[in-house]
Amino acid sequence: MTSTFRGELETLIRARYPIVYLLSSEEQRVEEELREVAARMNKRLYTWSITRGLTDRPDQVNSSTLRPIEALLSVEKLPQNSVVLLKDFHIALTDNVVKRRLRDLSESLRRTYISLFILAPVLVLPPELEKEIAVIDVPLPTVEELGELLDRVIESVKDNPNVDVSLTPQEREMLLKASTGLTLMEAENVFARSLVQKRRLDVEVVLWEKEQIIRKSGILEYYRATEAFENVGGLDLLKDWIRKRTRAFTDEAQSFGLPAPKGVLLIGVQGCGKSLAARSIGSLWKLPVLRMDVGRIFAGLVGASEENMRRAIRTAESVAPAVLWIDELEKGFAGSQSSGFSDGGTTARVFASFLTWLQEKQSPVFVVATANDVSALPPELLRKGRFDEIFFIDLPTQKEREEIFTIHLRKRGRDPQKFNIPKLAQAAEGFSGAEIEQVIISALFDAFHRGTDLDDEAILREIKHTVPLSRTMREHISALRIWASDRARPASSAPDKEKPRSKANKDTSAD
Repeated sequence: MTSTFRGELETLIRARYPIVYLLSSEEQRVEEELREVAARMNKRLYTWSITRGLTDRPDQVNSSTLRPIEALLSVEKLPQNSVVLLKDFHIALTDNVVKRRLRDLSESLRRTYISLFILAPVLVLPPELEKEIAVIDVPLPTVEELGELLDRVIESVKDNPNVDVSLTPQEREMLLKASTGLTLMEAENVFARSLVQKRRLDVEVVLWEKEQIIRKSGILEYYRATEAFENVGGLDLLKDWIRKRTRAFTDEAQSFGLPAPKGVLLIGVQGCGKSLAARSIGSLWKLPVLRMDVGRIFAGLVGASEENMRRAIRTAESVAPAVLWIDELEKGFAGSQSSGFSDGGTTARVFASFLTWLQEKQSPVFVVATANDVSALPPELLRKGRFDEIFFIDLPTQKEREEIFTIHLRKRGRDPQKFNIPKLAQAAEGFSGAEIEQVIISALFDAFHRGTDLDDEAILREIKHTVPLSRTMREHISALRIWASDRARPASSAPDKEKPRSKANKDTSAD
C-alpha cells in the first residue's frame, strides 16, 4: 500500500479520530497494513468479526463478543494503546441500539487513545452517524505492489518447464498497466489463470477478469475489442488525433511530461461513425471499452441515482486505464436544466457530479461521448477542460464513401475490385456510412432471393430506392454545420476543390 495512505492512517490515529470508516473489499490487505501501522506506533490491534468476536489473536474466538453490541460495549474496556478493526460492520449499522452506542463511543473515545476502524466493501452510513464518522477510500494496489506480486508469482513457477514466464520490459509494463484496478487477490488469481490457460502471462486474460468486474457492477457494459480501427471509413483527422495518443497512458509518456488525455466529444450527423469510432479506440489502444447507459443510472429511490453515478465512476476508475463510451449524451441528460421542476433536481445533481468528475479526474479513463442534437447539450458541457477536443463528423465525402463501400464489401466476403466503387460512391452522395452499409445488406438479400451474386446493378437499385437522412433532415443538418463551422474541429479533411463541409454556405441538397 502507498506510503501516503499509511501516513494518513497514522495521522488519524495520532489525531484521535474516534471512528473511521474504511471503504475496501480487500480485508486481508487492510488488516495487514493497519497491523503494521499499529506496531510502528507501539499499539495493539484488535479485530472483530461476527464469527470470531473481538480478539487480538487471529486464531482465537471470543464467544462473549460475537454480537455487534457486545463488541462495542467491550471497546472502552480495552487497553489505552489499542486499535480496533470491525470487519463487515456495515451490516449492523441498521440497528438503532448499535447506532446509539457508536454515537456514545464517538464522544467517549475522544478522551482516550483507542482508535476504532470500520471496514466494509460498501458505504452504509446512517444520517445519525454522518457527523461522527470519517470515511476513507482505501486505494487499490499500485503498479509497484502489483509488480511485487508478479515477481512472487514468477518466482514460484520459474522452474516449471511447462510455462513461459519471460517478459520483455514492454510486455511487463502492459501486463501491470492492464492489472491496475484489480485487488491483489484478483491479480494473483488472474496471473495464475493465465499461466494455467495460456502457459504464459497474457494481457487478454487480465482484460477478461476486468470484464467480470464490470458485469458485476450492473451499470456499465463491457465491449470487447471487435471493431478494428481500420474498419472506420474516413474521419482521417480524428483517426490521426487518436493515433497520436496511442501511447499516452505509458510510463514513457508520463516521464515526457504528458498528462493522461481526458476524452473527446463527437458531434455530428446520425449514422456517420460516431459510435463505431468510440468502440474502435479501445481496439487500437488495447484498452477495455465500457459503455455507460445513463438510463440505468436513474433509480426510483431518493439518493439512489446519485449513488449509481458515483458507483459507475468508481467502477470505471477501478479498471482504468479504460475507454468510457457514453452514447447520445444529450438524451441521457435531457431535462437537466429544468430538473428542479420535473424530478426534484435529481437529473441536475447527477449531471453536476458527472461534470465535476470530467473536470477534475486524475484517473486514466478516456471518455468518448457522442451527440446528435447539439442544441440539447447543456452549455457547461462544451466549455474547455471537460474534453480535450470536440470533433464534428459530417456526411462522408466521395473519397470516404469509396472507402466505406470497400470496407463493407470486404467484410461480407466480396472482392471490392470486382465492383465499380467510384460509381457506387457517386450514386450514394449524401448517404451516411450506416446507410451505405444497409444498402449493401439489402442488395445482398435481393441477390440471395434472385439466386444471383451481388453486383453493381443490385447495389445501384437499392441506392435508388433509399431516401437518405440528408434529405429528410436537410434543415437540421444545415443548422448543425453552421454551429460546427467555428465551434468544433472537423473529423475529416475537406474534399478537394470543395469548400469545407462544415461551412454554412455548403448546399445540403447535394448531400
